[in-house]
Amino acid sequence: MRISIVAATAALFLTSIPVQAGPISRACMDSDRNARSYALCGCLQQVANQTLDRGDQRLAAKIFRKPQMAQDIKMSDSSSHEVFWRKYQNFGAAATQSCSS
Repeated sequence: MRISIVAATAALFLTSIPVQAGPISRACMDSDRNARSYALCGCLQQVANQTLDRGDQRLAAKIFRKPQMAQDIKMSDSSSHEVFWRKYQNFGAAATQSCSS
């Protein structure tokens, strides 16, 4: 009985710890989108951690702050932007699948 109380208390404590904020979750929470929430922004960060490296996450976070950058990157002739855009599309698809309510 005592072990189960300790285990339940530990589980409650661990689930109340917020997900570490990354560049995507911070940009999401700072955005003026009505749908933003800790749950959604945390989910987006988790998907970003799986699909984007840190540099790509920082660039994607800039897109949250300045949406026009998405069009600029998409239309760019830069090969690095082309590579990023493919990764960003994969991130978007994975986030839509994982984070849609």
